[in-house]
Amino acid sequence: MTLHGKHLIAGRITGDEAEGFRAWDPAEGAPLDPSFCEAGAADVAAAAEAAEAAFAAYAATEPAHRANFLERIASEIEDLGEALVERASRESGLAAGRIRGERGRTAYQLRLFAAAVREGSWVDARIERPVPERTPVPKPDLRRMNVPLGPVAVFGASNFPLAYSVAGGDTASALGAGCPVICKAHPAHPGTSEMVGRAILRAAEAEKMPDGVFSLVHGQGYEVGLGLVRHPLVQAVGFTGSLQGGRALFDAAAARPVPIPVYAEMGSVNPVFILPSALEKGPEALAEKLAGSILLGVGQFCTNPGLAFGVAGEAMETFARALSEHIRRGEPATMLHRGIRDRFCAGTDRLGAAQGVRRVAVAERAADPARTEAGGMLFRTDAQTFLANDMLAEEVFGPSSLVVVARDMAELEEVAHSLKGQLTASIHGDAEEIARHDGLVRALRRVAGRFIFNGFPTGVEVCSAMHHGGPYPATTDVRTGAVGDAALLRFVRPAAWQDFPSSLLPAELRDRNERGVRRLVDGAYSTEDVG
Repeated sequence: MTLHGKHLIAGRITGDEAEGFRAWDPAEGAPLDPSFCEAGAADVAAAAEAAEAAFAAYAATEPAHRANFLERIASEIEDLGEALVERASRESGLAAGRIRGERGRTAYQLRLFAAAVREGSWVDARIERPVPERTPVPKPDLRRMNVPLGPVAVFGASNFPLAYSVAGGDTASALGAGCPVICKAHPAHPGTSEMVGRAILRAAEAEKMPDGVFSLVHGQGYEVGLGLVRHPLVQAVGFTGSLQGGRALFDAAAARPVPIPVYAEMGSVNPVFILPSALEKGPEALAEKLAGSILLGVGQFCTNPGLAFGVAGEAMETFARALSEHIRRGEPATMLHRGIRDRFCAGTDRLGAAQGVRRVAVAERAADPARTEAGGMLFRTDAQTFLANDMLAEEVFGPSSLVVVARDMAELEEVAHSLKGQLTASIHGDAEEIARHDGLVRALRRVAGRFIFNGFPTGVEVCSAMHHGGPYPATTDVRTGAVGDAALLRFVRPAAWQDFPSSLLPAELRDRNERGVRRLVDGAYSTEDVG
């Protein structure tokens, strides 16, 4: 595939010939062709208007048809073959094997959403039959289900150029819910984005979807993204990235004359709490596994464990020494792009300069800035210092972590109560000890979206039972996330029909259950027809 570097708006290639920006190969320290266009206000408006024009027809498509569309997208992405792997690897610095695995995850989650859409119960159909003889007021016939919101703006993430990008969970769930998508490509991997965007358009053409069901625009700065969020035809936003970026989009959406929801995943330090029973059982093995989680993917996961807490004692010291040794032996590696490396360096410099914090381990081999490399770093402090300095609880995106040593379990629980919203929280210990410290467990339940017992947070299983979200600042909406088919619920709203003839209702609400979906009928779930 020859890349053209232009926007894809409603199936058309658009964009001027002026010099724009180029992708950058972080491992080689060199720019990549071609030049990519910068979207302007006219491009944003054209994409939004095309999405709105497509909305009614696309929302009315049969669920099986939308499911076929999602499955066709997965197949088109797979058909890109090694050309996609090579380009994504060059633009991200990620190994080809990692990209192949991510491509498989992307195709899998598209098919997962397709299966949920085809089955149909996610629309949450509810039927309350009339009781005309009820006094003093007759009960009307009421029927309710979820309906799509409208055009959705999706922002590609830098650390997952496939699974959280152009055809990632945000796009898959929006399309599955019946909403056209306008995707703002991440400027770190615009070539990868174009390839996947063209695959989506091929799928749309093959499935005869309306023009405007998908558009892709490029841009380096915040202006394009803010333009999308502020456009009155855009009805919701999906974002994965920094707290600064996500909050800017959230604030822009809230300031609109008609505010819209922003589903932003922004940042998390994913605390790991290690109880004395776990330390006594095997501090060296625990340290090795934690180091692996910290260094995995050069620390560039939203679930990277940036904080580790334990209680002072000989076993804690053995653990800390072993963890330091593993971090020192870890090999520096290329980060996603120069901006992320710069922010990592600034973040670790802030940690190292903080009063009461010691830098206890640095990768033995120096990182090569020409290859956008970063090496592991480990810091240490005590619980009282941590509680007195909010900056120590901020995310440093990359291969670093801060070990916090508490005097006793009461102080450890105090630290847990001080934490802000997180995607995950992990707790290590035996079941009896954890049961004795239910105050700690309750504190973590208030701040985290996923709780992990004797494990580490890196790695997110894509399935119906996964919740990948958490209280602010981990996300802007604690109730939903981009992983798993529950993500469909982000881009719909409930609507109710009162006293409508069955023939005029959506298929899911008619007397005859034509689609066989599970419905709540007069307070009981059923797949049967209603009279």
